Amino acid sequence: MVERLATAASEPQAHGYPPFRGLPELRVAIAERYRSLYGVELDPETEVAVVPGTKTALVELALVLAERGNTILLPDPGYPDYPSGVALAAARLVGLRLDPASGWAPAFDEAPRDDIAAVYLNYPSNPCAVVAPPGTFADAVSFAEQTGAAVVHDLAYGDLVFDERSPESFLATPGAKDVGVEMFSMSKTYGMAGWRLGFVVGNSEIVERLDLLQDHTRAGIFTAVQEAGIAALTGPQDSVFERRDRYQARRDRVFEVLDGCAIERPVCEGSFYVWLELPEGVTVERLLTESRIALAPGEGFGPSGAGRARLSLAVTDDQLDTGLERLRRAFSG
Repeated sequence: MVERLATAASEPQAHGYPPFRGLPELRVAIAERYRSLYGVELDPETEVAVVPGTKTALVELALVLAERGNTILLPDPGYPDYPSGVALAAARLVGLRLDPASGWAPAFDEAPRDDIAAVYLNYPSNPCAVVAPPGTFADAVSFAEQTGAAVVHDLAYGDLVFDERSPESFLATPGAKDVGVEMFSMSKTYGMAGWRLGFVVGNSEIVERLDLLQDHTRAGIFTAVQEAGIAALTGPQDSVFERRDRYQARRDRVFEVLDGCAIERPVCEGSFYVWLELPEGVTVERLLTESRIALAPGEGFGPSGAGRARLSLAVTDDQLDTGLERLRRAFSG
């Protein structure tokens, strides 16, 4: 990827406006990945939008799906940046509770059904670190058909799944392309954080709305970055598997060290996070000040995160071991 970036950046044709809707070869490459890995057929011309990172798409999708005052359902617990798009669209945010008793599946039976513009989902989940429980995507399609809502599935961690699980796309669910789209990020799968390259794929009408908005807000993505994206998608995938295995080994280390502590078993089926229950009386503030351990407080991801914390595996092995030993002592004490 880096070699292709450098080569492409030295080519004279790179230093002009690229096609606003992305290089055709790049759209074909992501469509082929979806076909071969997820079993999903995509039309590269009408069902693939190239975006400058999926964080941008989170906001833009809210803008093209919701009118002022419409409701957008967001997972609770969920990624803290999701509300930004809702606010910028002047829409109404309603939390969609993820039920721990059902493997952190959305409690669609508790959700309102009037004036719902969109529902956001994210599996593997940040922060809950679970893959989609069986039936979740089918339930989302059914909810969308009943309410007229669009489904936005954030597949940022889709390829980082453990214990011999296979990556799973929402779009492989029957009827999914009729009601929604999926965001695919190059950051987590290929380590391209900061390169600002991602995709929104699926429903052709939503893709066209997004493309039309981007026609007016930017002049494409630097050609060399797109060429590097093609190299990533079409080249050897060894680094993807190595990255996945490295995170799984770190996850196993967390489970090993914390085994026997007076907490429920930590959760980590995918992503590079572990979702922890905190012992009675222990808070992330106390862990920081008394043990010099930094965890993300569960409340930061929504009311349903109270009493829990997110531990990151995106640190060095030495840092992880040091932190885990301190955590074990804090939990045991």
